[in-house]
Amino acid sequence: MLGYCKFCNSLVQRFAPAGAAGEAGIGEGGEEMLELNRLYNMDCMEGMKLLPNECIDLTVTSPPYDNLRKYKGFTWDFEATAKELYRVTKKGGVVVWVVGDATINGSETGTSFKQALYFKEIGFNLHDTMIWSKPSFTAVGALKTRYAQTFEYMFVFSKGKIKTFNALKDRKTTSRSKDKHGRIRQKDGSFRPMSNRGKQYGELGIRYNVWEMPPVMSNIERTGHPAQFPEQLANDHILSWSNEGDVVLDPFMGSGTTAKMALLNNRNFIGFELSQEYCKMAEKRIEPYLMQQTIFELLKGGQP
Repeated sequence: MLGYCKFCNSLVQRFAPAGAAGEAGIGEGGEEMLELNRLYNMDCMEGMKLLPNECIDLTVTSPPYDNLRKYKGFTWDFEATAKELYRVTKKGGVVVWVVGDATINGSETGTSFKQALYFKEIGFNLHDTMIWSKPSFTAVGALKTRYAQTFEYMFVFSKGKIKTFNALKDRKTTSRSKDKHGRIRQKDGSFRPMSNRGKQYGELGIRYNVWEMPPVMSNIERTGHPAQFPEQLANDHILSWSNEGDVVLDPFMGSGTTAKMALLNNRNFIGFELSQEYCKMAEKRIEPYLMQQTIFELLKGGQP
């Protein structure tokens, strides 16, 4: 039956109860549609085609890139995926695309930059090129002709002018910046004072766009997925680019990190994962948080 989705502001057809692994359900009209806060064991292209236009506030994902990890032999179409992301993203919405490059025959592939340029070509703005620095990462193999690469790119794309930015303020300011407003370099090389409208800097400043985080924070967080990114990374992007009640998508859900952090921050999520093994892993991981959300909603609904 047709139901009104308060999150997407559009008519959607709800799924019949899905299978244990989050398989697609069928509505009365024979059309497949999606529910919020569900992980679907299906190809992301098939899944995103079931989403209405402009229904997603934020996408946080790290797709398989340059065959740096084994993903059960699955392949995916980058250009088709990017176009679907553009279609389903709301105006002002954001896509956070976490990728890196392989080095083949002594040369980096540059795949990450090619993808970033393609996102721009189809209409996205390249809002920010951020860096995920991995301080505890240990490079594998002999590096006789180059420095060890211990970072990945976090491209932040927006569909038009960005609608949400909740700046994270956790950077300790220097004693100099506390006493002065700072300086701006002019065209002739000289400096002039930055007025900052007469306000002094506080104890904590806005975080820079290089985020230093270990790949996985603890053994408690670690799963069996070969390319899991840290919960803090997903958490901080969700806080930065979305608000409570927004819809967060991860088309390559993997171990369920994005879904877990969306739930913990009172956001809704939709996720796709082609591997049944990883899908079951993610479902087991997020199940306690879905139960907490259900109990909270029941209690809230019972209030006068």
